[in-house]
Amino acid sequence: MKYIDEFRNPEGVKRLLRLIHGRSQRPVRLMEFCGGHTHAILRFGLRQLLPPTVQLLSGPGCPVCVTASSDLDRAIAMAHLPGVILTTFGDLVRVPGSAGSLQTAKAQGADVRIVYSCLDALAIARAHPNRQVVFLGIGFETTAPTVAATILQAKADGVANFSVLSLHKLTPAAAKAILDAGEVHLSGIIGPGHVTTAIGSRAWDFLPRDYGIPCAIAGFEPLDILQAIYSLVDMIEGDAQAVSNAYTRSVRPEGNHVAQQMIQRVFAVAAAEWRGLGDLPDSGLSVRTEYAPFDAIYRFPVQVGPSQEPKGCRCGEVLRGIAEPSQCRLFAQGCSPEHPVGPCMVSSEGACAAYLQYGEV
Repeated sequence: MKYIDEFRNPEGVKRLLRLIHGRSQRPVRLMEFCGGHTHAILRFGLRQLLPPTVQLLSGPGCPVCVTASSDLDRAIAMAHLPGVILTTFGDLVRVPGSAGSLQTAKAQGADVRIVYSCLDALAIARAHPNRQVVFLGIGFETTAPTVAATILQAKADGVANFSVLSLHKLTPAAAKAILDAGEVHLSGIIGPGHVTTAIGSRAWDFLPRDYGIPCAIAGFEPLDILQAIYSLVDMIEGDAQAVSNAYTRSVRPEGNHVAQQMIQRVFAVAAAEWRGLGDLPDSGLSVRTEYAPFDAIYRFPVQVGPSQEPKGCRCGEVLRGIAEPSQCRLFAQGCSPEHPVGPCMVSSEGACAAYLQYGEV
């Protein structure tokens, strides 16, 4: 198959649903770790088509959602520094920190600009040599290589007024944290397609090896997701634990070596704070010391007070799979895309936004 519409073929969907219904006997609880999967599952109504034995839970695969309040507070403090232009992706501007958001900071006079890529931020730095430009780097293993490449480009070109606040996260660490916590029993995991394109399907071998549960890597179209679900159901019914790749047109066992080498060259694995999961060792990426001039933490050591979560918001529980968005008393009441209380309602990959958009109330 070469085209998107082939992965939305109704006959193919019916065939896979027949296979799932025919094979699924045991109740299973599957978590899709990627926010893109959550939106696709709800958009195409896949939950309603699955047998009652298959339950799907949303996980922490939304980089905007898992960005901790303390990190947002640090970014807001940097935005208020004289002479600083803070650049970021659009979703993050409206996410509440402990006392306001980057949007609030912009309204108060801070120079906060939305960009589509890290290279856009570098272009702004070139255009404003007398200003300091900070790029707020969020995302998983998918976006980190492009940020690393931009830092290398800035160094090669001698752009001295550019730096990155690296809030990048490593996805497998979140899977381990959820499984180790034991708050929710998972039968299998739908692995993130874009992340796994970078890190390779072998990166998930720890799931069957250490936790005894299968994993199936999925793309983002109906046939991709249903194929992954069938693979998981089939393995569970057969008491098998393995990593299955239902996204072979993009994912290889070894992943993308160029992307991996780019990350390793510029970043070092470090502890990171996740919203809903807390401080996790070896779960983030910090700028290596040899690139310290391009590390906003090194260049702007701002101090922030204790962070606070939005009152009444259950986003952290949604990210851990122990609550559905509709179980939050603020959902569609005090919290909406127009007036979000928490990041799960802000981000285009947030579970709360997906539930509200596609009628899962």
